[in-house]
Amino acid sequence: MKIDWIAKLRHFLQITAFCLVIAAIHYAFRPHKPYEIALVYSLTIGLSSWVLIDFGRHFFPSSQDTGWPEGVAGIALPLVGNVMGFLAGTWFADRWFGFSSWSFDDRPQLRISIGITVLSALALTYFFYSRGKSAWLQAKVNEVRSQATEAQLKLLETQLEPHMLFNTLANLRMLIGTDPARAQDMLDRIIAYLRATLTASRSTQHPLANEFDRLRDYLELMAVRMGPRLAYTLDLPDALRNVPVPPLLLQPLVENAIRHGLEPQVGGGHITVRASTRPGANGPLLVIEVNDTGAGLPDTLPTPGPGQSFGLAQVRERLATLHGSLGTLELIAASAGGTSARLTFPLNFPLT
Repeated sequence: MKIDWIAKLRHFLQITAFCLVIAAIHYAFRPHKPYEIALVYSLTIGLSSWVLIDFGRHFFPSSQDTGWPEGVAGIALPLVGNVMGFLAGTWFADRWFGFSSWSFDDRPQLRISIGITVLSALALTYFFYSRGKSAWLQAKVNEVRSQATEAQLKLLETQLEPHMLFNTLANLRMLIGTDPARAQDMLDRIIAYLRATLTASRSTQHPLANEFDRLRDYLELMAVRMGPRLAYTLDLPDALRNVPVPPLLLQPLVENAIRHGLEPQVGGGHITVRASTRPGANGPLLVIEVNDTGAGLPDTLPTPGPGQSFGLAQVRERLATLHGSLGTLELIAASAGGTSARLTFPLNFPLT
């Protein structure tokens, strides 16, 4: 029997506060009696009933929907618990004050006290039952929301994978006509690269080290076609290797740097991918930069659409799905020429 003691402490404080209210109601009906009497009876009866019910429910099979015992036990437990709690609490309070509640001459007042106790017991039972039901519904809502987020991410990935494949095959087609030997080498690398990439992309997240490994494979693939016109540096600190990120998050940025930055230049250029962290208002942030020494940003960025900024749009949408406004993608014109694409989003705990 596993008990959540933090929850029990919270329930204890809630019951105590409720008993103080009941004591005030009792005192309002009997202002000629000391408030101490109403307080002690309210606390002993309320806490006795709570102990019997809240701890007693762990001895019965409970519904996953509410955490409350199922069947007859779900009805009998609060009834028996409240009756026994009333009797036990009254006995304790009688011993405290040294008299018997059942010998009161004022029978109508005793009936009022019992009535208040019964109504209070019903209210408390419904309160804890509804809280359990609400907690279950909230858990279901969170589960459905998580499933919807995962489904949306998988949809974005299925759109991104063919985009990456078509771009790679287009590069191969260009090389076949100019250098068949290098085209053969590139084809062998494509087969190995796609086998690793498509297998890895079936998961929702993977370690940042895996993402950098796929980037290295892709850049080596592009180096077959571009030769010495392409140079690159991958900078991943050891402390960030196991940080979880969505698969294929960085590749569109590298593709963009090659296509719009390095390829338009006769001499090509250099690509640097660097991961780091910085403090944020709500905790540490992961910062990943893709810097190139290429042609730089055009005066007017192309409108997202078929063949235009598709990868950037997908990256932004995936960040928004996972992190909302906390996930950003910035394109920055480098002062020395070229472009910097900067991803920023909350730093999650490393994958285990």
